[in-house]
Amino acid sequence: MEQAKFEIQMLHDRVMIKLEPEVEERRSGSGIVIPATVKMANRLAWGEVCGVGTNVRAVKVGDKVLFNPEDQFEVEVQAQVYLVMRERDLHAVATQETDHGTGLYL
Repeated sequence: MEQAKFEIQMLHDRVMIKLEPEVEERRSGSGIVIPATVKMANRLAWGEVCGVGTNVRAVKVGDKVLFNPEDQFEVEVQAQVYLVMRERDLHAVATQETDHGTGLYL
């Protein structure tokens, strides 16, 4: 017997985020190579919004958002890990359409 499929809909002010894969090594502004084994305290991460609740106002599906990876709940769907958090826990959004950005681009 075939199993029924259910579509996931985020509720209220919740946002579902697909975490961007971490780069193996990084370079500092002066060109120094920082190995992947070095963990930096309080480092924020970028991810892509995959779903939003009905009360989310500032982000939409497809936006890249900046958040603290410590403030997250993980959920696995079809062997892919997603993060679920409140919209207010996001620090920034990178979108192609903006009215009041920082002047910095990804």
